[in-house]
Amino acid sequence: SLYIHWPFCKSLCPYCDFNSHVTEDIDQNRWRDAFLKELFHYAGETSGRRLTSIFFGGGTPSLMASKTVETIIKMACASWPAHKDLEVTLEANPSSVDIAQFESYKTAGVNRLSLGVQSLDDDTLKFLGRPHDANQGQIAITYAHKIFDSVSFDFIYAVPEQTPDQWRRELAQILSLAGNHLSLYQLTIEPGTAFSRRGVSSIDQDVGADLFEITQDMTSAVGLNAYEISNHAQSGCESRHNLNYWDGGDYVGIGPGAHGRLSDQTYFTATHQINNPSRWLSAVERTGHATAKRRHLLAREKAEEMVMTGLRLSNGLDKLALAARTGIELNELINKAALTQLIAEGLVREQGQHLIATQAGRTKLNSVIGALLI
Repeated sequence: SLYIHWPFCKSLCPYCDFNSHVTEDIDQNRWRDAFLKELFHYAGETSGRRLTSIFFGGGTPSLMASKTVETIIKMACASWPAHKDLEVTLEANPSSVDIAQFESYKTAGVNRLSLGVQSLDDDTLKFLGRPHDANQGQIAITYAHKIFDSVSFDFIYAVPEQTPDQWRRELAQILSLAGNHLSLYQLTIEPGTAFSRRGVSSIDQDVGADLFEITQDMTSAVGLNAYEISNHAQSGCESRHNLNYWDGGDYVGIGPGAHGRLSDQTYFTATHQINNPSRWLSAVERTGHATAKRRHLLAREKAEEMVMTGLRLSNGLDKLALAARTGIELNELINKAALTQLIAEGLVREQGQHLIATQAGRTKLNSVIGALLI
């Protein structure tokens, strides 16, 4: 998979802890050339791999010129053999500027749109610092359906003081507009964000658990099953790109702050590009890439990553795939007594070659993983 990080936004949301920066001065040609240089660098390192997905994330990648998007897609497909059903996702916002570019992004080669609506309630949108209102969100959803066959809409719930009844009503409205994929995230207050600095608190844990249960019940009732903790899709419409992350697959990350995971017969390698956009840009222009950190992972580290991501999935962790990929059996990683206890508590279960976190277990997954891993 190929991840492209566009670090710029029109404004910063108070809950966001991504590598995002506000600027009015973006030299599209210069940035396009830099992305192509870094892509070329990593294509040389991963020659012969088959490309299954491209994801333009950010930041706000819909601030990229469609020509930039098109050129990157063409370069990627020239650099690696591409899957016949290559999934190309671009994140966008529900602004009139973004809507006007939907058609041009499709022409550029994007075939899946991920729209950050976040809420259909005006008060919640204002609290979240979003520049659009609920009506603009619904208009953007309508246009996205008209132009793209594959769409995903992002929403945030469990905001302070939200009640189960309020979320039921809003989720019912969301489901009436949804397509084949929804990402539904509980609000978390991350260190360093504006919300954290203001002292905003997360919703009560028990209420959050109730909202999670409502979300699972209502989405599954309309055929949008949770294939991951926060992601719901019709069968066959899951995000191929994100599944590759959660299954422990390889991916190249280019752009400021982008992470990557690469492997060969000898090593698992973690890469991290320079965070600061101007420093990243200068480094790429000077050396052809801007890799700030490059670290070989021990097989055990890779195996632990696969446990942590695999348990996010409704299908769970594939124990045979874990052993085949890392050479480490699951029972070498986990506390067997803890596993027995977690099974007894109904938080995990074993099904054939899979270890699965139950719905109850996924509401407290960090604790489950902490108990399991030695």
